[in-house]
Amino acid sequence: MSENNPSPSKQTQSSPQNADENLMQHATTEHDLLLKAQAELAELQAKSAELADQYLRAKADADNARRRAEEEISKARKFAVEGFAESLLPVADSLEAGLIIKDGTSEQIREGAQATLRQLISALERNKVVAINPAAGTKFDPHYHQAISVVPSELEANTVVTVLQKGYSIAERVLRPALVTVSAPK
Repeated sequence: MSENNPSPSKQTQSSPQNADENLMQHATTEHDLLLKAQAELAELQAKSAELADQYLRAKADADNARRRAEEEISKARKFAVEGFAESLLPVADSLEAGLIIKDGTSEQIREGAQATLRQLISALERNKVVAINPAAGTKFDPHYHQAISVVPSELEANTVVTVLQKGYSIAERVLRPALVTVSAPK
């Protein structure tokens, strides 16, 4: 029977050795896991730093773009009428030149006034300021016309009879509607 059962001294001898091996293996596994976790942590910290840098750069780019846009808007507001003013300078020059002439004939004054008016109309049109001057018989449009009175007429009801004052629009936006009389219903 003693052959089948190992001696107690052999069991105790192999047990501490197995326990040491188990402890070493366990310690090695824990060490490997710790090294792996530290490597993952370092990788995640590097990725976090990279993302933080990208965020700061994107934020700086957005701030710069907003600042540039605000500067452009400020310049646009400040100099919005510059082109318009430049196109009106020849008109002012013509008016001043006409006033210098002391003994001009009425015909010369009239020709000068007509030339100056053509310059003014041209300057307005270059800047998209267009006259609203409906012809008689044009359908009344409250977006472009302002009816001052309703008059009896042979024209169809609700049409322009006469223009009392031209209107003006700029880039299809009404600055001032044309003042008109409108035909009354029959």
